[in-house]
Amino acid sequence: MDIDSFWKLIEECRRHTRGRDERLAWLRDELSRRPLTEIVQFQVRLDEVTHEAFTWDLWAAAERIFGGWCSDDGFCYFGLWMVGLGQNAFSRAVADPDALADTPEVQCLMARPRELWNDDWPEWEPLDYVAMEAYGLLTGIDDRGDTFYEAVEAEQDDAGRSRGPLGEQWDVRSEGEAARKQPRLSAMFPLRPLAR
Repeated sequence: MDIDSFWKLIEECRRHTRGRDERLAWLRDELSRRPLTEIVQFQVRLDEVTHEAFTWDLWAAAERIFGGWCSDDGFCYFGLWMVGLGQNAFSRAVADPDALADTPEVQCLMARPRELWNDDWPEWEPLDYVAMEAYGLLTGIDDRGDTFYEAVEAEQDDAGRSRGPLGEQWDVRSEGEAARKQPRLSAMFPLRPLAR
């Protein structure tokens, strides 16, 4: 599965389903009808695209949306959620994180308190396990994914991958810097002052 086939599958899933659970079920079923090599390559492509999103600027965008803080895991799940937005929105956000302000998924969050986001929360951790689940369905192997992840590692090319986020870290809580770097997200998601 090359990168174009990966994105085609993501876009097809978006067209045919509603809601994250339904999308995951559709992807799991679709992947489980494919050869094992394609299932493994789906995960390899997913890892590659989420690595593209591993930047300090996108982390700052996630922090802004989340109210000023985002954990390591939360940022990984945010990257998976961005994949679920589709290729166009994902690519635009990687190039310019402030472009997330244009997505309907972010716009619908703006007018609601975070405690009411529920199923719209911008994280999608289970996407990272859908290929492993499809692999297990097809092989009947239930080894907590060890066999699957060994196959993924054998397919991956980690040459040149950095260990940390790309770019320079900056403080999203600095209103001046945030307004300069991500003006639309900063306006959409103002941070509350810290209590003293």
